[in-house]
Formats: sequence, structure tokens, C-alpha cells
Amino acid sequence: MKLTDPVGTYLTGFSTDIAEQVTLHHMLAGNSGMNTPDEDTARVFQSREEVHEYCERWARQSKLVAPVGTPSDQAGAEVAIPALIIEAVTGKSYWDYVQENIFRRCGMTGTAFSTRPQWLTDRHIAHPYMMLADGSRVDAVRNLDQSSPYLAGKNPGRAFIDAPGDGGFATAPDLVRFAHALGDGTVLSRPWADLLTAAKLPHGPASFGSYTIPVRIVNGQWMFARAGGNPGVGASWSIYPYTGWVGVILSNSDGAPLQEMSQREMQAVTGGSPDAGGPGGGG
Repeated sequence: MKLTDPVGTYLTGFSTDIAEQVTLHHMLAGNSGMNTPDEDTARVFQSREEVHEYCERWARQSKLVAPVGTPSDQAGAEVAIPALIIEAVTGKSYWDYVQENIFRRCGMTGTAFSTRPQWLTDRHIAHPYMMLADGSRVDAVRNLDQSSPYLAGKNPGRAFIDAPGDGGFATAPDLVRFAHALGDGTVLSRPWADLLTAAKLPHGPASFGSYTIPVRIVNGQWMFARAGGNPGVGASWSIYPYTGWVGVILSNSDGAPLQEMSQREMQAVTGGSPDAGGPGGGG
């Protein structure tokens, strides 16, 4: 595989302009120029097969809405299509491939793409407490009829399993293990690990997009970070390669001050001012 390979090298069923022009590099760097239709957030999925079929069909509805090379504001297809390419190349499902070749290799024994039945029965998996319009909270996975009034009517429990390329379940120690594995060659050899986190697109004076991971310079040192959430779910994961520190913040209830906590973490590790902003999806 080459980063310059276009989508059509591996997959069929996409519009000609996407198949011929959008490359792996464009998708990983977040400048494919693509857009994807809104997701069906009300649908309650009942199997892995149903989730996969929907995700595959949804990704193929993507459209090129700007010249290739234009930042896409995190189009969902930019993670869904590479996941489908992994399946085409390896002959395995995305879930199985990542479980075997990343989670297991890194010793991430508490991390998995768990299904809703496992979520409901395994007491080790935290449940998301979603805030409703009246300020009350409900266990989202046990109340699939309830939706978040703040995040486009979503309820994370409606997904039988997270879509290929999307999230999963992880523990804080496992995310630290992955960060160390990324730095010591367990996941990628040194040149390719450097390529993964190298700055690709400028987002601000000292913040950049790399391959799916926003990176920034804080007080003279690099910081790699991902943060995001769902109703009742919040996560922030940061790597400080110059010092070896790794920061993980996980929340299973709406309203947690995730940004403030991540800014305080950044200041504690780097001495940089939190006024520069905390780690986030856009860096």
C-alpha cells in the first residue's frame, strides 16, 4: 500500500472523482474535500452485520464538495473509508484486525470493540449517564428511547457496536500502554511512527493536523492529543513525547469539565499556559 493510492485502488462503488482523486494521504490528513450525509442517529442497530452494512453504504454516499486538498472539517468518510480499505487488504473485519494487531500487540487487555449485549452484562464496562433537557441524567444504554438534546439527538447505546473506524472501549492504563507502544516501535517502526505524528496542515500559530491526531507546540515541546465525546461519554488522551508523560481523562457522565481538566494537565506537564487552549479534535 502507498499513501498516494486513491480510494479506487482498493474499493468499488464510489463516485469517479473520489475513486480517482482522493488518496489515503488525503483522508488521513483530513483534507480530502469530501462530505458525508448525516447519520441516522435514531436507528437502533441489532447486529455487527447491520452496523457494517450501514457504515459501508453511508461511506459510499460521500461526495466531493471541494477540491481535493481542501480541509474537510473531519468528514466521517475519512475514517470510515480507510477502515473499509483495511478490510479489503487484509480479508478481516476492521474490528478483528485492530483487536489482533494493535490491542493485543500493545498488551491492551481491557480494550475492545464490545457489543451492546456485552455492555449491558459486563460490570467492568462503564455506562454513559446522559443529561436530558430537564437536567436529569439517565443511563443511555438502558434507555435507548432517550436522546441527547445537546448532540443531535444521539444516544451511544443505539449502536450495537461502534462503526468501523469509530470508537471502542478502553481503560486509562491501556491508553498509556498504546502511547508507549507508539513510541517504542511496538506498533510502528520509528520512521513510520514519526510520520504518523508529523505536522501536516497548519490549524493555528502552533497547532497542526497530523494523520488523524491533532498536534501542537506548547512551551517549546510537542504535544499529541485526541479528545472527544458522545452523550454521557468524554475522553482526552495526550502524549508529551519530550518528557514521556501520557495524560488520560475519561468521563461517563455529561457535564464533566473535560476541557478545563485537560488544560490543567497540559500546564502541569509543560508549564505552558492553558490560555493557549486544551487538546481537542481540531488541535
